[in-house]
Amino acid sequence: MFYVVGIAVTLFLATILISKRGKTEADKILALWLVVIGLHLTSFYLFITGKNLTFPYLLGLELPFPLLHGPFLYLYTASVTNQRRAWNLRMLHFVPFFLSYILFMPFILSPAEEKVFVYQNEGRGYESTTTVSFIFIIISGIVYVTLSLWLLAKHKRKIRDQFSFAERINLAWLRYLIYGIGVIWVVVIFSDDRAIYSTVVVFVILLGYFGIKQVGIFTQKLPGPSQIEKAKDIENPLPTSKTPPDSLINVEATTGGESQKSKYLKSSLNATSAENIHQVLTELMREKKPYTNPELTLAELAEALNVNRNNLSQVINTYEQKNFYDYINQKRVEEFKRVASLPENQKYTLLGLANDCGFNSKTSFNRNFKNATGLSPTEYLKQANILLAP
Repeated sequence: MFYVVGIAVTLFLATILISKRGKTEADKILALWLVVIGLHLTSFYLFITGKNLTFPYLLGLELPFPLLHGPFLYLYTASVTNQRRAWNLRMLHFVPFFLSYILFMPFILSPAEEKVFVYQNEGRGYESTTTVSFIFIIISGIVYVTLSLWLLAKHKRKIRDQFSFAERINLAWLRYLIYGIGVIWVVVIFSDDRAIYSTVVVFVILLGYFGIKQVGIFTQKLPGPSQIEKAKDIENPLPTSKTPPDSLINVEATTGGESQKSKYLKSSLNATSAENIHQVLTELMREKKPYTNPELTLAELAEALNVNRNNLSQVINTYEQKNFYDYINQKRVEEFKRVASLPENQKYTLLGLANDCGFNSKTSFNRNFKNATGLSPTEYLKQANILLAP
């Protein structure tokens, strides 16, 4: 009964996605993946009930299925984080799946009586084949979970280069999805079939619960390229004097684990232009305080400065030694410290002042304040002898 519930939930979630209006590519990949999981669970249910022997011509067709889950996880993560590649390249991820069919072809094409005998005797005569297949499955699981986490980390760095807020761009559910698949593969390595498929059922049920009831896996839309790169690139941002090519900025700074030297290796921004952009940026920050907009993006700031978005990012990374997210939130922290010290503002609450400085949540404020000062906001106010309204 437990496995039947898992199959029903899996197909129900797939139906929701298939019937969803305005489906994204990620929705389609997840829907197809859920169908595969449903078929895989169904094959196991038939196996443990012995009903699979009623259809001997189907025996063996399910054996390569484990090699599908890693590629689907990777392709789904890539699609959600807008790191897609051409379809012909993506199809290469399924080569091990088809190779596995070639490996099992002698068994699949064998007479029905032989198939039944092999299943009843735990794979007798095909020990080497099943061992090779198991090794492929383990490698596939480790590789694709690792690659999916790498894609997620890469996307997170990109978000911090483009946005001054991260709370609404919440990829926690995707990270939990990858961790869940990782747990399943650990069970595959160290446990038996019943434990494996029981874990899969629990995973699917949790996917449905968190996906529909809480974090919106089936409804959430992450910022796509049009949102991340919406500002029009202007190749000649500021009037500058001509500078020889050897004056191009060549930085060694590291931000978010990525070498800025390699990141901007092909940049055409010269030192004079960079200095001009930094001066104008500093003046804008001081006079207009654009960071008080809680949803400020790099594209919007570049548009306000009438500069190329990539050049602005390079200037911030080089001169401030920070990515855009950290730079803007440090400005918000500095602004909070300034306004909190003013006697006329001590009638306001801590959170009220934080919101005025551009923070859109208490969690974001506390985290960024601690990162910037090494103290919690309450500890800072106590040390500075500042008393705000409760």
